[in-house]
Amino acid sequence: MTEQIEAFYKSLAGKKVAFIGTGVTNQSCIELFAKHGALITLCDQKPSLEAFGPLARRLQALDIRFSLGPGYLEGLKGQDMIMRTPGFENFRPELQAARAAGVQVTSEMQLFFELCPCPIVAVTGSDGKTTTTTLIAEMLKAAGRTVHLGGNLGRALLPVAQDMAPADVAVVELSSFQLISMTRSPHIAVVTNVTPNHLDHHKDMQEYIDAKRNILLYQRPGDMAVLGYENDITRAMAADVKGELRWFTRLSETADGGFLREDGMLCLARGGRVTPVVHKGEVGLRGLHNIENLLAAMTAVWGLVPVEAMARVSREFKGVEHRIEPVRTLDGVQWFNDSIATSPTRVIAGLRSFEQKLIIIAGGSDKGISFAPMVPDVLEHVKILILTGATARKIEDAVRADPAFAASGLVIRQAADMAQAVQIARDLARPGDIVSLSPACASFDSYPNFEARGRHYKQLVNAL
Repeated sequence: MTEQIEAFYKSLAGKKVAFIGTGVTNQSCIELFAKHGALITLCDQKPSLEAFGPLARRLQALDIRFSLGPGYLEGLKGQDMIMRTPGFENFRPELQAARAAGVQVTSEMQLFFELCPCPIVAVTGSDGKTTTTTLIAEMLKAAGRTVHLGGNLGRALLPVAQDMAPADVAVVELSSFQLISMTRSPHIAVVTNVTPNHLDHHKDMQEYIDAKRNILLYQRPGDMAVLGYENDITRAMAADVKGELRWFTRLSETADGGFLREDGMLCLARGGRVTPVVHKGEVGLRGLHNIENLLAAMTAVWGLVPVEAMARVSREFKGVEHRIEPVRTLDGVQWFNDSIATSPTRVIAGLRSFEQKLIIIAGGSDKGISFAPMVPDVLEHVKILILTGATARKIEDAVRADPAFAASGLVIRQAADMAQAVQIARDLARPGDIVSLSPACASFDSYPNFEARGRHYKQLVNAL
């Protein structure tokens, strides 16, 4: 344990700390803070302690105060520190008032960046974050490094910072909700792309972009940024880079970074020298978007990981759950789970990963973004579109409004819920068909998160 971490733990004794919500990262941090003597108030919209389910007993054992129900934010008053959960908007009046009163408003990730004793590699973007982050971690492990993986992936890193050594590497996925209040940046920052997303939480697209930019704004000379060249927004972020800049691109060549060569080789270039790594035909992941994710990961770890280790991971890594994940083959029909496809751009990437027309299940909660950008790909790559959830009608209207719809032959069906959607797909699919859950939406109309949605879909498919 470093002196800095030890001093932080000592500072918690007797400090009044409010936690907003009981997400995965807050749960472990509440226990950590309580262990070191913080006087904790848990502010949560849940109406009673019983509503926490199995977590209730663990919380009761910590001897903390609860501020629950409609007036849960009253518990923020009189605190020394407020721990904001990523899903709680950073600019809420209650937090603004607390800051004005001199209260320290922070987060698990902000504190981790301040206390982490080892180098940090962090990834953000609208699409490809989790796959790129995981690839970076796997490549570093293949090179023999001790890796601590967490962040938006669901694992809190602050509670394990005390166990990290200076020679280790922390690999972190960061969402816009985490980044929006950050005042620290990683040693190596990767921005995969930025497209419209989460506009139901951000006041506008510019706020969303600015949140992503925070991954770069606090870097120093000697740090490194890896940016997606083909995305206009990430390309413009070059102006924010304070250290070394590397690009990754699938559609052109670059002199500094990773690119896909015309002969199909994924290559790394620097100082006039090009180093081939692996052929795209050998890659274990499906889809050209995953070629981009691989290029981003390779570019980020170049100089830390031997080329041979990068190539080995590229061949052996088969993907992350809920990302074009094979579920099963039944009666000649292949079923895939792409529950992570919570935006039109993700759906487009998934559809283009297959060489035939698909049957897809789409719909969910509304994120305030247009479905029009995905309609041409739906008409080109989908034979049957099964819609369910709160946005079902909105998606259908967008598809039918396209002038090419009438001649496309696309069949549209509506389903009351996921179970009926799976059954409709089962009834309509024929041997050789491919069915994919490709929602284009968040899950919050029916599920707590996209993982729960994907697991339920897989249960339904496996029960057929």
